[in-house]
Amino acid sequence: MPTNAPALADVTASDGALRRFLHGLPGVDAVGLEARAASLGTRSIKTTAKAYAIDLAISMIDLTTLEGADTPGKVRALAAKAVNPDPTDRTTPRTAAVCVYPDMVATARAALAGSGVKVASVATAFPAGRAALDVKLADVADAVAAGADEIDMVIDRGAFLAGKYLKVYEEIRAVKEASGEARLKVIFETGELSTYDNIRRASWIGMMAGADFIKTSTGKVAVNATPANTLLMLEAVRDFREQTGVQVGVKPAGGIRTSKDAIKFLVLVNETAGEDWLDNHWFRFGASSLLNDLLMQRQKLATGRYSGPDYVTVD
Repeated sequence: MPTNAPALADVTASDGALRRFLHGLPGVDAVGLEARAASLGTRSIKTTAKAYAIDLAISMIDLTTLEGADTPGKVRALAAKAVNPDPTDRTTPRTAAVCVYPDMVATARAALAGSGVKVASVATAFPAGRAALDVKLADVADAVAAGADEIDMVIDRGAFLAGKYLKVYEEIRAVKEASGEARLKVIFETGELSTYDNIRRASWIGMMAGADFIKTSTGKVAVNATPANTLLMLEAVRDFREQTGVQVGVKPAGGIRTSKDAIKFLVLVNETAGEDWLDNHWFRFGASSLLNDLLMQRQKLATGRYSGPDYVTVD
């Protein structure tokens, strides 16, 4: 299977070559990164631009339920909300996808049939990723066979933090192959990678291994998506395309709950990667509660009144 980055093929020929490349990437100026992320977050958005941004954000959501208590009924209700987020306003965009565990893919697929909303499934022993490779690949195969359009995998953070970069790379390649036609989102769990330099290195491993998206987090740890770590990943996909011609998407997940937060992330996208990423084919939000706030803000812009949480469904 060809790599996403032919110009970088020699880099992944050995563990040593990959280590030299990754540790040769420019070091991240943490102070500068956080200051730029904070500065972009202060941008003032006018009313017409805000309305556009809210609709765009809704269209970028992977509406997610990843709980042990998930039931077919809950998944069907979530699918109905993804297709018709606001029953009082049929102009409301649909979400990009519904994200579920592999055993719920068939239920989601049936509920979303003909809607254009994608079915995404976490796999590879989500969220810890602690399983043998053959078990992880079987997890992926089950999700794809059930009809998943997208696979969200987790990297082996233990291997990465132990410096076994080639193992991480080869595992992503294997999962990409097992995913077939499904698009692959590679989750780094940035809150466990400790440093911005590690996030940059993980981003390049994922992109070189064939990721269609790089994703911040599972939403299951204390530190998930932040403006700074998302900005860093946006810089990585921008630089990767400049070097290889291959475009890779970005998905911040976990902790993005308000319209204000979502709009800040869209500003990061526009100002860092550029307009080519302002589309749900290249940028997603991993979220559940975010949609409700976007709907309430959308209603307020349309009617001049803030309807409150009783006017949206509780997920």
